[in-house]
Amino acid sequence: MRGKRVARQQWSSSLMFVLAATGSAVGLGNIWKFPYLAGKHGGGIFVLVYLLCLLLLCIPIMVAEILVGRIGRRNPVASLEILSQLSGCRKSWRWLGTLGMVAGFLILSYYSVIAGWTLSYIFKTATGEFRGHDAEGVENFFIEFIASPRQQIVWHTLFMTATLVIVAHGIQGGLEKAVELLTPALFLILTILMGYALGTGEFMHGALFLLFPDISNLTAETVLAALGHAFFSLSIAMGVMIAYGSYLPNGISIIKASLIVAAADTVVAIMAGLAIFPLVFANHVPLTFGPGLIFKTLPMIFAQMPGGTLFGGLFFVLLAIAALSSSISLIEPTVAWLVEDKALSRGMACWLSGMTCWFLGLGTVFSFNIWRDLTVFDKTFFQGLDFLTSNLLLPLNGLMMAIFVGWFLRHKLTRSELDAGPVLFACWWLLIRFVAPGAVMLIFMQAIGIL
Repeated sequence: MRGKRVARQQWSSSLMFVLAATGSAVGLGNIWKFPYLAGKHGGGIFVLVYLLCLLLLCIPIMVAEILVGRIGRRNPVASLEILSQLSGCRKSWRWLGTLGMVAGFLILSYYSVIAGWTLSYIFKTATGEFRGHDAEGVENFFIEFIASPRQQIVWHTLFMTATLVIVAHGIQGGLEKAVELLTPALFLILTILMGYALGTGEFMHGALFLLFPDISNLTAETVLAALGHAFFSLSIAMGVMIAYGSYLPNGISIIKASLIVAAADTVVAIMAGLAIFPLVFANHVPLTFGPGLIFKTLPMIFAQMPGGTLFGGLFFVLLAIAALSSSISLIEPTVAWLVEDKALSRGMACWLSGMTCWFLGLGTVFSFNIWRDLTVFDKTFFQGLDFLTSNLLLPLNGLMMAIFVGWFLRHKLTRSELDAGPVLFACWWLLIRFVAPGAVMLIFMQAIGIL
């Protein structure tokens, strides 16, 4: 085994683990990405497929990743190598940990840029900068903002710095203190915004669109988008849950904790939809508006509503909190690997990985301005990273994790570590061995054009 053994911190309680894992799962994916994907892919039918992907595919894989982390007690790469040795199979499975870390690292590089937008919009909205402007005027604000590399780099830098400061302080000194504040604050602000949406007169319209599926809107593209977003939203296949699981004390039920995290993540996504879609319907905004829904449309809506300056500012505070709680988890696997396998101090590991990620994020910044005409397969740098991670790397890594835990990891290890009742364990075992690999493989093959 390469690297050195270092004293490992642990979560101080099961609540701290749940808050941290929930904070990781609840991010921009729930509040920025989920609403526009639901709007684009038929509302309720997208939500239904998304929930089925969570229940049948993502939760079993999430359990598997936490299990791998807690048995291995190391970073994702080392944990998979340890479990490979314990199970008598090839050490090459360690590359599965590397693939997850790479996926999470790539996601954070563009995630930090988008999160920087939210920081900027807190001030723009709270100071009334959009007040009195129509849709075209607010859209011009956004166009001018992303057309400026300098502005984006400033906010990208501020957000990445905040992430690194938290992670550098370790588990109990940094991550726990952050999620103990951020996760409850996120739920509180989202509840306030959903209550605000009740007064629009279109709350029931938004609820019906989001919660009642229309089977005629079901397409292969909808299924693929729902699966990719389910992996993205739960932080599956990024090495995050392996890293977080490695800090999980014995005696805490992995299956129970996973179900709580998935439920909290789903509740936040639905609450975000119920807060946003009534505003969209009340202002006759097209459902297919896409990624610009949050940054082009909602500021205009808030600017025209009574109290919109306050609630608009709160909304972007919510986005920033969600982004920060996820970003600290995305970089943690890489930091743990550098500390344990490369013998770096935690502070050095944070700043080395953070600066590399920041530099890679410049590609996303430039894809909205000086590189906007530079495309590969009709995709900009940002669009390519988003497609590569959400539709290819995450499903592929999730597939391989299900195969490793379901078919190669010794049954005795999984049975003793999960410590679940016979019925619950049998359900998980069936899903991780047969249902998850088969379904993810079919959807992955469709994504790459084989089917």
